[in-house]
Amino acid sequence: MKHSQLSDEQLIDFLKRDDKKAFEEIYHRYWYKLFGVAYHETGTKEEAEELVHDLFESLWLKREQLNIRFLSAYLVVSIKHLTTNYIKSQITNRKFQEYIIFHEIRQSFSTEEIVHFADLSKAVDEVLKKLPEKTCEVFKMSRFENQSVKDIAQRLALSEKAVEYHITKSLKVLRENLKVYHADN
Repeated sequence: MKHSQLSDEQLIDFLKRDDKKAFEEIYHRYWYKLFGVAYHETGTKEEAEELVHDLFESLWLKREQLNIRFLSAYLVVSIKHLTTNYIKSQITNRKFQEYIIFHEIRQSFSTEEIVHFADLSKAVDEVLKKLPEKTCEVFKMSRFENQSVKDIAQRLALSEKAVEYHITKSLKVLRENLKVYHADN
């Protein structure tokens, strides 16, 4: 029997019965499509491959409990769900890192050093001047005007990924250039 000639429904039935060849056929049939969806959302090959791997691993591990009517739709919805969760975790992680950086800067100041806050503010302004105009504008809208990524993207006619890129880039430059303000801790 050639698994490549089986319908999706038949492959699901065989998969539920621990048929590795059925799993391999599903993998070969849908890997590229799922990779394309994940890559479109994440923008990076490595993350897209990892997400597709996670989906197929989950499919194999839960094969006995599967209740799938339309395999293609199930897999596409599943990869979109995994991708969305991945992006949310990355955003949460980045915001946490930002909090830690700014918290460390704040904690590093003694009462005496608070007087020198103007120096820090000036240093931040100087670093922001080094950034490309668009990156600086996105950062200010995000951090000083507290606008969401979606709002900034709409206002500047950018993709949300581009806004995330500009924010990440500016935070990296700030982190590198403001080490002197918290290096003693």
